[in-house]
Amino acid sequence: MPLPLPRPQSLPRGLTTAVLGAVLGAAFVAQAVAALVPHVLLLLVATTASLAVEGVLYRWQRGALTLFAKAHADVAVRHVLRDLLLVVGLLRLGEQDRETQYAPLAAGLLAFYAAHCAVQAVSVLVRRTRTLPVVTRNIDASALRLSPAPPVLLRRPGPRLLVFGLPATAGLTATAVTGDARCAAAGVALSLGCALAGLAALLLRLLPGRRPAGEQEVLDWFDAWLAEYRPTVGLYFSGGVSSAYQAGMWLEPLAALDARPVIILRERFMVARIATTDIPVVCLPKVSTLMRLEHSTLQVLLHPSNSGKTSQVLRIPTIKHAFVNHGESDKLSSCNPYAKAYDQVWVAGPAARERYALAEVGVEDKDVVEIGRPQLDAVRPYAGPPAGPYVTVLYAPTWEGWDGNPGNTSLIAAGENLVRALLADPGVRLLYKPHPLTGSVDPRAGAADRRIRDLIRSADRARSGPRPAPSAEPARSAAALDRLTAAECRPGADQAERMLVQSAPEPGRAQAVARLTAAWEEAYWAALPQWEHRVVTDARPSLYACFNVADLLISDVSSVISDFLASGKPYAVTNTSGLPERAFRAAFPTVAAATVLTPDAAGVPALLESVRHPEKDDLSEARAQLKLRLLGPADPPSQERFAAAVRALCAASREHRARMVGRRAAEVPGESGRSHVGL
Repeated sequence: MPLPLPRPQSLPRGLTTAVLGAVLGAAFVAQAVAALVPHVLLLLVATTASLAVEGVLYRWQRGALTLFAKAHADVAVRHVLRDLLLVVGLLRLGEQDRETQYAPLAAGLLAFYAAHCAVQAVSVLVRRTRTLPVVTRNIDASALRLSPAPPVLLRRPGPRLLVFGLPATAGLTATAVTGDARCAAAGVALSLGCALAGLAALLLRLLPGRRPAGEQEVLDWFDAWLAEYRPTVGLYFSGGVSSAYQAGMWLEPLAALDARPVIILRERFMVARIATTDIPVVCLPKVSTLMRLEHSTLQVLLHPSNSGKTSQVLRIPTIKHAFVNHGESDKLSSCNPYAKAYDQVWVAGPAARERYALAEVGVEDKDVVEIGRPQLDAVRPYAGPPAGPYVTVLYAPTWEGWDGNPGNTSLIAAGENLVRALLADPGVRLLYKPHPLTGSVDPRAGAADRRIRDLIRSADRARSGPRPAPSAEPARSAAALDRLTAAECRPGADQAERMLVQSAPEPGRAQAVARLTAAWEEAYWAALPQWEHRVVTDARPSLYACFNVADLLISDVSSVISDFLASGKPYAVTNTSGLPERAFRAAFPTVAAATVLTPDAAGVPALLESVRHPEKDDLSEARAQLKLRLLGPADPPSQERFAAAVRALCAASREHRARMVGRRAAEVPGESGRSHVGL
């Protein structure tokens, strides 16, 4: 497999864009001068330079293309200008009587651009026929007459114009150099032929027998699928590109229910971002399509996050809604006033119940249900102090948040101090796992994150020691896992093609994925030297896998510390809020069993000593008590409590529907036998 081309990184992105824009502008000016003077060599160099910059833009600087388009200098304008200057150059270089000879070339060039515009218009029509009102995954959608997507080159006007127009540009340049008009004629003919072939290929897709199913046919198919599958409980999610992990943490608990689950999404791009699961995935972008769920058998929807589109599904009266959140912490976001819009709020333990009561955001205590955290079944309990010579420390800071509170993340004020203090201890192995949204609001957090990564890389280069024997097991497990979890779609596939390819999964795939994931994680950690630091940013290993190998967690006030308490291991929280320690502990109950670190990281040596020598750890009993408050009792297990809550809310939903049917029957005599509300 060829290695990917390296992306130039010697200049900041903004400066790189400015430099490329200046080079491109200079190339066009030089081309204009060369065409008017005329000067063959300068024309050749300027044309080649402008084409080279175009290639760099499309390969590495796609963001700059948007800036050029906003300045009304998009690819079509640039390409027409480039060819126009070549034609001017030919006219200036040739003799007077050669203008008639070049007229067919100009006509052919115009025909090529007309064909390019036609291809673009037809590609839009094809895209519309392939944009279905419902997008699915893990569902057999073959009845919708889906087919592979057209080649990417026919769907993207910028690359298409560059590729199809390159022969014409090259031919015109060659004619300018050699004086042989046959070069330009051949190039223009080839470009025109490519455009016409692309147009024909797209037009064939508009034939009645080649189109996917129409909107009404798709909606009828979806209604039939709902009636056949008869879903009872669903996970509703709407969010941005980086928020898919919020839904991902509920996939396994949902799949383990004795129910017919479904995942309801609102953004088309999110279908491909949901982690591997056997649960049917349905994306309903339009509100009108979403409302079809009202007449389905769906009884309960679980909500791991709040979004603007959540209010739309809350309008469905036949479904009960439970807010399960994507993590619990002492932050204000964990007791958002929006939670009162749901029928119930499901929390892990008594602490969250108290949090809602103290926040006075309108959530009544009778609507709060304690279910534990079923995801934490994968977290292994404390098994004593480190057995080897190294203490594995997991530093997992949260992101900066939307409110600008300096206490949200430790990265800006304390991150580098913490990492330096940890790296200064030769008996520490550091795992650094930053939040996926780090730097998305405050650039200082992103800059601190980059500096911390540099510190860790430098520390690794300075270390040495024995390495495990080379093993092919991590690569073998990863390859097997990738085969099961891969989208199995070619890079140019569109949503309709993915629907066709990502059909109903093979039986037992979910169990195989879980088994291979466990095997990969075991092989991954076994292949690493005990002394080697690690920056963990990929989806694998997961946060909970890092919990299992860590002896100590250092984090911020976030759901990470609540989840880590399931292990019973020591943890520390960095106080960057500016509050005195006593006030800090009082403000954030999840810190009650933590070692509180100051931004200067002065307490790190003593913290590491307490991890190495448990007899010096005076917070172990406090952790056990806090675990009970935050996560609830261990018996019955969280998954059982979660399942019981789902069954109870489903029963409430069925009772509510029965009452609705009864009222309708009483209000409209003779209608009781014709109710269309699914029970």
